[in-house]
Amino acid sequence: MSIQLSTQLFIIEEKYSMSNRVEQLEKLRAEALLGGGKDRLATQHKRGKLTARERLDVLLDEDSFQEIDMFTRHRSTNFGMEKQRPLGDGVITGTGTIDGRIVCVFSQDFTVFGGSLSEVYAAKICKIMDLAMKIGAPVIGLNDSGGARIQEGVASLGGYADIFLRNTLASGVIPQISVILGPCAGGAVYSPAITDYIFMVRGISYMFVTGPNVVKTVTHEEVTFDELGGADAHAGKSGVAHFAMDNEIECLKAVRKMMSFIPSNNRDTLPYKPTNDKPNRLCYKLDTIVPDNPNKPYDIKEVIREVVDEGDFFEVHADFAPSLVVGYATLDGKPIGIVANQPAVMAGVLDLASSVKGGRFVRFCDAFNIPLVVFEDVPGFLPGTDQEWRGIIRHGAKLLYAFCEATVPKVTVITRKAYGGAYDVMNSKHIRGDFNFAWPTAEIAVMGAKGAVEILHAKEVQKAPENERTALLAQMEAEYNEKFCNPYEAAERGFIDDVIMPHATRKRLIHALKILETKVDTNPKKKHGNIPL
Repeated sequence: MSIQLSTQLFIIEEKYSMSNRVEQLEKLRAEALLGGGKDRLATQHKRGKLTARERLDVLLDEDSFQEIDMFTRHRSTNFGMEKQRPLGDGVITGTGTIDGRIVCVFSQDFTVFGGSLSEVYAAKICKIMDLAMKIGAPVIGLNDSGGARIQEGVASLGGYADIFLRNTLASGVIPQISVILGPCAGGAVYSPAITDYIFMVRGISYMFVTGPNVVKTVTHEEVTFDELGGADAHAGKSGVAHFAMDNEIECLKAVRKMMSFIPSNNRDTLPYKPTNDKPNRLCYKLDTIVPDNPNKPYDIKEVIREVVDEGDFFEVHADFAPSLVVGYATLDGKPIGIVANQPAVMAGVLDLASSVKGGRFVRFCDAFNIPLVVFEDVPGFLPGTDQEWRGIIRHGAKLLYAFCEATVPKVTVITRKAYGGAYDVMNSKHIRGDFNFAWPTAEIAVMGAKGAVEILHAKEVQKAPENERTALLAQMEAEYNEKFCNPYEAAERGFIDDVIMPHATRKRLIHALKILETKVDTNPKKKHGNIPL
């Protein structure tokens, strides 16, 4: 055979071989893209749910997803599992971008073995989390799983523990967001619980340690899936979920919006949001927002929206512990975390739930270097046997601990009441508040005039003729108000840096945060503190 002919045959064989290999690759990719098959994908749609890949399309920038581990298969041979070895093994992992910023993602596929977690499945999630830690990128998990894969026994349980460990080690280093888009039960709930934020969707999302059937067997309670662990139950009652959305599209878009306020990791700079809202804009509406009657409510969210850029306030935990408002916004294009008492709900009092809610939010902001702005109008902690016996002292201390520990820029504006221990807790100057402002309507005192007078002048009032007591009490309350229920004694002592007109609040906050951009503050060297959990 001539050299020329031999060369031609080699080229033909090589092309044929390459063609086969490409064909094989395309065939395997097509198989992987089908998940559990066309019928199961159709069933997912019939349930009103998006598929695992469709969810990633909504969450991420167009054409940005790059998949990792598409060709993995489980290795189990129990119960005939060797006959069913779908590519990807029930979870899609990879990287993508949100507004051009890299994120690491995993999306559980309910069409493959009900999204149940196997040893290989867990290894895929661990691999993407390890990558996220190396590159300093957020992890977003889309959860839709029936739990541990029973056929794999302890290997599956070990896989969950591997994920829990990574959640814990990544906490405070990279943001972790869990999106619950199906069932999440038993041990599976603890990975989302360790992450920073949990999003749920009404009608399709469920989280519980034990389901309704077990609850009925053990406690004889009749309860539905929604009542026990639905989106509204966890967003409004337990506080496990931070957001409850009406549909998946809305939910995934909300995740994208949250990402616009937080950095990619604990060393990254904050994202900047261009705005046409002028930094020196005056907010004259605020000059009349606090009622003349100190016991009349107003909506603190109106204050927040008036102050922040373009009125855009992204509230977190809106349905849980509503006497305290927390969330994100920007001032002059720069993200801030906001903590505010809500006088429209229980007069803005601090209770168990609001203390825990606020403490966790403050600690997240501090971990990721997001400046804190506090709007304070608080009459104190909620009294009563229920609160005391359930540990208001311990839970209230969580919020106090969080503010004390935080080293990010911290600015407080006292709009009205700042009474008792709650004054100290809400980022007072004494716990390293950087700038503490007060409106002229501020009342900084141990307690309100009525309660104070009843204690201070009890004997004097008792000695007075009964028909004169009402007038005497009114006179004493007026004297107390004049002396204590104002911001000037605190300002005299330097506990308040300035008493400002409400309309100047936006301007003063932006100026204060500008000054604090180079702030450096540290805590004593230690392994970690012992927060009153």
